[in-house]
Parts: sequence; C-alpha cells; structure tokens
Amino acid sequence: MKGIVFTEFLEMIEDKFGYALVDQLLDESDLPSGGIYTAIGTYDHAEMGTLVRILSEKTNIAEADLLRSYGQYMFSAFTRSYRPFVDRASSAFELLNSVQHYIHVEVRKLYPDAELPHFTIDQPSSNHLRMLYTSERKLSDFAHGLIEGCLANFGETATIVKTNLVEDGSQVLFDIVKV
Repeated sequence: MKGIVFTEFLEMIEDKFGYALVDQLLDESDLPSGGIYTAIGTYDHAEMGTLVRILSEKTNIAEADLLRSYGQYMFSAFTRSYRPFVDRASSAFELLNSVQHYIHVEVRKLYPDAELPHFTIDQPSSNHLRMLYTSERKLSDFAHGLIEGCLANFGETATIVKTNLVEDGSQVLFDIVKV
C-alpha cells in the first residue's frame, strides 16, 4: 500500500484527535515500518489494519466508521494533490465512472507498484450507478468514504447501499442512487 495512504491517515488523526494520539498509536502499534512512512514508499497493508484497530480501541469509534471518515478525508486530500483528475469530471458519477479506466491508469504511471482495488462499473440510468469493488485488502469502508467524499465535492446527494458479496469483504457492491 502506498505511503500516502498512511501519511494522510496520520494527518487525519492529528487533525481530529491531536498529535498525542498519533504518537501513542505509533508507540503502541509495533509496526514493521516503525510507523515511519513516506508518501511514495510502499508498506504492508496490514499496518493500516493495525493502526485502525488501535485507533478504534482508543476512541471507541467502530473501525468501519473510522475507515469511512478517512475515505471522506482522503478524497479532499486527493482533490488538493490531484486536482486535474477531478476537474476533468462535471459530476460525481462521471468521476466515479473514470476510476478504473482513467484514474487508476494515471496512478499506475506515477506509482507502478501501487496495489489498487478493481472496480467494475455499471450505470443503468443517469441517476443510478453500481460499483463492484474487488480487493484483497478489504478496505471497502474506505472506498465507501471516498464515494461519499466525491459526491460531497460535487454538491450531490445519493443513497449508497453497500452489500458484501463475499463474507470476507473482498468483493462489495455499492449501489448508488442520486436523490
């Protein structure tokens, strides 16, 4: 998993809970990386699971809720760092439709070793989008937050129904209907 995912996660924790909690998490987590991340480095995705689990214990916030909040936070970070990707789209659905065949292609140009989820997208109507998320890292709650962040960025509202297609969370269907 790319380091930017870790560095932004630690920044979100500092913003929401303070630096003392970041320091505490890193001290208590016993991570192979030592909790020392660079944005362009690559790290074991299990470290994110460890950080989220310990943060959940410290804050009494469910892991799924933390990952979803982080997805929303990360979308804002992506818009700051990769504004041209966002500016190409005129709506949330247009941007979400471009994830697999444009955005991930461009990300791989920047980070050839990036381990990205796969999305299969179907749009049955102009206000309905289905996204099939597939990933061994099982971070669909993070993806859910990214979708919510995308909708918010475009000032759009939608209902999002998330359905696990596989018990372990490696395949999830997001059914998104604009209201």
